[in-house]
Amino acid sequence: MTLERLVLAWILVAAWFVIATLGIPRLIGWLPDPAPRALWKWPIAEAGLVTLFASLWFDSLGSGGWWLLFALVGALATFPKWLPGPEKAVPNRLLLVGACADLVRYEIAGAILAWRLG
Repeated sequence: MTLERLVLAWILVAAWFVIATLGIPRLIGWLPDPAPRALWKWPIAEAGLVTLFASLWFDSLGSGGWWLLFALVGALATFPKWLPGPEKAVPNRLLLVGACADLVRYEIAGAILAWRLG
């Protein structure tokens, strides 16, 4: 795998994660406390980690079943939102919509990575 392919895949996934991070809360009518500018940092780093993970998958194990792999990774990333804690003041319906949005976000990222790296 060339560095150029990895960087291009990372840029595409980072763009998708930033769009999803800023757009999904607006679609469901809830925007977290931090300013939108601060929301750019984590999705870009997260996209880099997901791209490296995908590179391991597509370079060693193959390209089949990528949708299941990214559904599981998305579920792992979303699972802490369901654990009880002080932030549980958010309504359950909103938690469910946010968790589903996160799963879709990872699935689309997986599709982008399968297209670019697979």
